[in-house]
Amino acid sequence: MTKNLLQHDRSALLIIAGPCVIESAELCLDIARYMKSLCHELGLGYVFKASFDKANRSSADSFRGPGITDGLAVLQRVKEEIGVPVLTDVHEAVQASAVAQVCDILQVPAFLARQTDLLLACGRTGRAINIKKGQFMSPQEMTLAVNKVKSTGNDQIMLTERGTFFGYNRLVNDFTALPIMHETGCPVIFDATHSTQQPAGLGNASGGNPQYAPLLARAAVATGCVSGLFIECHPDPRNARSDAATMLHLDDMPALLQQCKTIAELTKNQPPAK
Repeated sequence: MTKNLLQHDRSALLIIAGPCVIESAELCLDIARYMKSLCHELGLGYVFKASFDKANRSSADSFRGPGITDGLAVLQRVKEEIGVPVLTDVHEAVQASAVAQVCDILQVPAFLARQTDLLLACGRTGRAINIKKGQFMSPQEMTLAVNKVKSTGNDQIMLTERGTFFGYNRLVNDFTALPIMHETGCPVIFDATHSTQQPAGLGNASGGNPQYAPLLARAAVATGCVSGLFIECHPDPRNARSDAATMLHLDDMPALLQQCKTIAELTKNQPPAK
């Protein structure tokens, strides 16, 4: 299943979507069920995403998640009951083996994209690895992260663009990063919601401008260099326990994914920029 997820077909987008953090099993199952049905209807691939721990919250008082044991139990239920692949973050090398027992894709968070021991531990599991580009890294540097994982014999690697620091509490997107990372030969994913984030912009929490996420998603797909989209979504974003300022409402997803599918089909014969 995992190998098929990473087949590069720009006319059939892979959608990685779910809540920022695992709030409850019921919420995760509801979102996964909804997104699976929507993506099936549109002919798009789907991977459920949620974090069992948010280790880089702005404040020590912020909700981090249920932890690895209870979180993996929820992800296992999603995988078995909904019948979709699942992805979650790995923050420490020691977590990789346990996460790989459940998850189809292990995600290296952007702040940790240079952490050699973490990349190697994830690579050694043999699972697919999604490396999020650090907000402080150039797209060219991601080749080094790719090579670290490949040194373990694992070439199932995706790279995700999620914006670059531009002064304090601000992220911007340089869309030339997409063809540059595409040249690594790894599928490139565009994170539409985190790209609108304002890190620690609310003082004790991150702010954001989610109204721009659909625009950024459409623009990324139009480059012809992305294999999929990463989108955090929720039935009640304002009351979400993490990334409430950036997540999209589930009701926004049908129109956005239909638009992105149409753009992907229009650009499928377009040679990527070089």
